[in-house]
Amino acid sequence: MFIIKLTHILIYYNTNYLNSQNMEDWPKYLKILAITGFALIVIIMALIIYFLFFRAGFSPAQPVDTTTTTPITGGLPGAKEGDGQIIGSGADGQLPGQGVAVPGAKVSPIARGGITKTTELNNTPSLGATMDFGGSDIQYFDPNTNKFYRLDKDGNSELLSEKTFHNVSQVTWSPKKDKAVLEYPDGSNIVYNFTTASQITLPRHWEDFNYSPNSDQLVLKSIGLDPSNRYLVIANDDGTRVKAIEQIGLNADTVYPSWSSNNQIVGMYTKGIGFDRQEVFFMGLNNENFKSTVIEGRGFQSQWSPESDKLLYSVYSEKNDLKPNLWIVNAEGNNIGTGRKSLGVETWADKCAYSSASTIYCAVPENLPMGAGLFPEAAEGTRDKLYEINTDTGLKKLIADPDGDYRMSELMLSDNGFYLYFVDENTGRINKIKLK
Repeated sequence: MFIIKLTHILIYYNTNYLNSQNMEDWPKYLKILAITGFALIVIIMALIIYFLFFRAGFSPAQPVDTTTTTPITGGLPGAKEGDGQIIGSGADGQLPGQGVAVPGAKVSPIARGGITKTTELNNTPSLGATMDFGGSDIQYFDPNTNKFYRLDKDGNSELLSEKTFHNVSQVTWSPKKDKAVLEYPDGSNIVYNFTTASQITLPRHWEDFNYSPNSDQLVLKSIGLDPSNRYLVIANDDGTRVKAIEQIGLNADTVYPSWSSNNQIVGMYTKGIGFDRQEVFFMGLNNENFKSTVIEGRGFQSQWSPESDKLLYSVYSEKNDLKPNLWIVNAEGNNIGTGRKSLGVETWADKCAYSSASTIYCAVPENLPMGAGLFPEAAEGTRDKLYEINTDTGLKKLIADPDGDYRMSELMLSDNGFYLYFVDENTGRINKIKLK
């Protein structure tokens, strides 16, 4: 069949060539001889082309032997049978693993990048959940019973204190986890010591508390009725030895008490330098003239690295449809403001937790709607996946896709690195994912 088609094609083009040479003027017998000769030449050429180029490539299909395999040396290793998971490349602006559905995928008991078993540890809402000082159990307040509890990895709980605390709205733990500032809706504040079972009342016009690294002092905003009497202050956690750090006037909403673990910085404040840009200023204990840094967006949320040499933060801007985006920047001494880079992850800084100096775990919403940074409630209909991110290289890896519609917050890591705990925003309950 191939020879016939090739012959027809060559005859067609060569006959057209002969007609172009004014064959109408030739005698009839010459026309017949010319066409016959060209036909023979065409057939011979077709045979030569067939034998030289095509015959070697056409052979009857041979049955494939599936019972044995021959090892190949010197090449890439063969692909092994997978575990039902798909690793994405982050195409279309998504993180690896986003938007990937694997029907019938098995639930893994350990986080390995696919659907992962997620265990609910308590059946009531929690407030102020935190890892204890030993890094193995969780301490939290239960609004239903108005008491504090300790919860272990198996879901066993015990009272942290016999005392009842009614209507607590905010809990701020000390680094040693032996005491906490409790805030109430009416503005009342107390410091409760769980070791000594004692409490101290703090002024009502104090708010936004943050503990010092040694757990003995507080940095906070003192909000007097007169704007000229509003300051960022530090004080002992018994309310004594109050020291004004910076007058904040009408700018309280853009001041952030945050005591760094290296004791250099006790707070930050932001100042707009454009619709989508702000400048972050760092405040020290002794009016130090620290450098500032520029951030590309608004809605500033931040978290210190373990050594407080870097600042993880999230902002939103028009450049990414007003969605929160994670950034990292150097924030110590003369390095403040250097090394600033986007991590390319759309989530909030308070949905992340450090596991080492350069590794964070973050709960990342599957699909954030436009404007979620400006209106976080717009993200209430989405679920989170868990990612591991290297803040030095920017490498991102899907660690776990929880086996439920969880909105993860207050991420906590056990000291041995075996478990990640979180509070589900839908229920307020504490959950566990096994990392290894």
